[in-house]
Order: sequence, then structure tokens, then C-alpha cells
Amino acid sequence: MVERNQTLNRLFHALSAPPRRVILARLMAGECSVGELAAPLNMSLPAVTKHLKVLEECGLMQRRVQGRVHRCSLKANPLSEAAEWLENYRMFWEGPFGDRAGYLDALCERVANE
Repeated sequence: MVERNQTLNRLFHALSAPPRRVILARLMAGECSVGELAAPLNMSLPAVTKHLKVLEECGLMQRRVQGRVHRCSLKANPLSEAAEWLENYRMFWEGPFGDRAGYLDALCERVANE
């Protein structure tokens, strides 16, 4: 359980930064170089490299070196663990509390009929 929590912590930490989400979105289209990933981000190459390292450490990305070029690709498998964890909470956004207006209407009606 502790190992799973650490894995989820690293994964959600990686997903918490907007630049890393931009990088992941770009990687969904296929493998690309670090330079290609850095281009749309208004930050230095060393800053982008730090974000890539976080993505690598949680298993969302892999890097291979081709000459002097580092090629990155998406590894989406860790997202299935996050989806599984979130699934446990689905009832809270789809159940009676998910429809707060409907829940409050029903509660008010019940109180009025008492």
C-alpha cells in the first residue's frame, strides 16, 4: 500500500505542473526531441530538462539518445493506476452528491414534507 501511495504521489506531482501536462499532450502525438518539446514552452532548456526528469521518474516518459539528440516518448501505463484510484471516487461526482442542485432540491423537499 505504501509503495502504491508513493507511486501515485509521484504521478500526481508530475501531472500538477502545467508545463509537464503540455509536454505529455505533445508526446501523445508521437516521439519528439527535447528541443521540439521545449519550443512551445517559454522557458530555458535546463528548465524543460528538469520537467522531463520528473516525467521520467514517475514512468510517464522514456528518453532514448540518438547521436546528440534525446528523443522522448510517452509511456501512459502509469495513468491507468491513477485512473483506477480515481474510479474509487466516481460515485461522489456521479452519485447524488455529484448533482448538487438535484440533491439540495430533494433534501429541501424531504424537509418540507416532515
